[in-house]
Amino acid sequence: MSGGTTVEQRWEQFYRYGPWTLLAIAVLMAALSSRLIGMTAGEVRAAGGLVVAASALQLWWDRTRPGTGPHAPAATVYYVLRTVAAFALCWSNPFFSIYAIIGYFDVGSLLPKRFARAGLLCTAVTMAGAQSGSGMPPASLTNWGAFGALFVLHASLALLFGNLGDREAEKTRRQTETIGELERANTRLEQALAENAALHAQLLLQAREAGVADERRRLAAEIHDTLAQGLAGIIAQLQAAASTGGGDPALARRHLDSAAALARHSLGEARRSVHNLVPAALEEDDLPGALEKTVTGWAERHGVRADFTVTGTAEPLHDEVGATLLRIAEESLANAARHAGATRAGVTLSYMGDEITLDVRDDGRGFDPAALPPYSGAGGFGLGGMRARAERIAGTVTVESEPGLGTAVSARVPLVRPA
Repeated sequence: MSGGTTVEQRWEQFYRYGPWTLLAIAVLMAALSSRLIGMTAGEVRAAGGLVVAASALQLWWDRTRPGTGPHAPAATVYYVLRTVAAFALCWSNPFFSIYAIIGYFDVGSLLPKRFARAGLLCTAVTMAGAQSGSGMPPASLTNWGAFGALFVLHASLALLFGNLGDREAEKTRRQTETIGELERANTRLEQALAENAALHAQLLLQAREAGVADERRRLAAEIHDTLAQGLAGIIAQLQAAASTGGGDPALARRHLDSAAALARHSLGEARRSVHNLVPAALEEDDLPGALEKTVTGWAERHGVRADFTVTGTAEPLHDEVGATLLRIAEESLANAARHAGATRAGVTLSYMGDEITLDVRDDGRGFDPAALPPYSGAGGFGLGGMRARAERIAGTVTVESEPGLGTAVSARVPLVRPA
C-alpha cells in the first residue's frame, strides 16, 4: 500500500502498544470494581504488585523485541511470564481478563508453532475462569460448570482461529515464495532479453555480411553468365570471320555483325547486372518468348539443331523467377556448346500448377556428375552456379548424364506470380 499504513505496520503498532492499553483498561476496571467484587486489602496489594511486575516485564520486552526474531527463546519466556501474570491477576479480579485476552493475538509471533495451541489453551483457561463469575478457582459446582462450558467455547474458538491463522500463514508463505520465484524468473528473463539483444545484433551483422557475400556471388554469376559467355561468342565469331581468309567477304561480314551484336548485348547485360535488373530479353518478351529467342540464337551461332517446347498454360512470372530460369537455360546451352559437342538439343518449359520446370537436353558426349568437384561459390559458375541460383528462390536443379549418352538438366522452382 502506498500513501497509508500496511497491515503489517498496524499489527506492529498493536504488538507495541496493545499490551499497555489493555493493561491500563484492566487496571481501571479492576479498581472501580474492587469493592463490588469484595477484594481484600491483601488482594489489592497483590494485584498492584502483579501489575508492577507485568509493567516491568513489558518494559523489558519492548527493549528486547527489536533485536529478537520471531519464535526466539526470549519471546517464549515473555509469553509464558505474561500469561502467568494475567492468570494471577484474573484470580484476584475477573476484569483483568481484559489484559489476558492479548494472549490470543500474538501467540503465533511469540511461540514456536508446536507450542502455539498450548498457549491458546492456557489463555482459554484464564478467560473461562474470569468469565465464570467467581474468579479463580471457581467457588461452587455451578461456577465449575460455567467454567467448563466457557473453557470449551474459548478453546474451540481459539483452535478454530488458530487453524485459520495457520492456513493464512501458509498461504502467505506460498505467496511469498511465488513472488520470489517470479522475481527470479523476471531476472532470468531480463538476462535472456539482454542476451537475445546481443545475439540479434550479432545476427544482423552476420546477415549483413552474408548479404554482401551473396551479392558478390550474384554479380560474379551474372558476369559469368553474360560477359563471359558473350565474350566467348564474340571470340568464336571473330575466329570464324578470320578463318574465311578474305575468300567470302559476305560471310565474314555476317560473322563480324554477329560479334558486334553479341558485344552490344553483353554490354547491356553487364549494366543490368550491376543494377540488379532483369535480363534484357525479359524486358521485351515473357519467359517463353525470351527462351525461344535464346534457343534460336544459340542454334544459329553454333550450327546445332535446337527445339523449344512449352507445356501447360503460360502465366506471368515474378521477375526473379523468370531471370533465374533464363540464366539456367543460357548456362546449360553454353555448357552443351562448350563441352558436350552436341548435334541436337531440346529445351522444354513446363507450367505445372504451383511449380514451373525447365528441362535442357543434349545428345553430346556426357560426363559423370559425381566426378565434378563440389561448388565452392568461386571460380566457374557451371552446374554449381545453376543450383545456387535455383536455391536462392527455393528451387532445385538436378543433372542426369552418362558418358556417351548426353546430358539432361532439370530446374524446378515455385511458380511465383508478379506482386
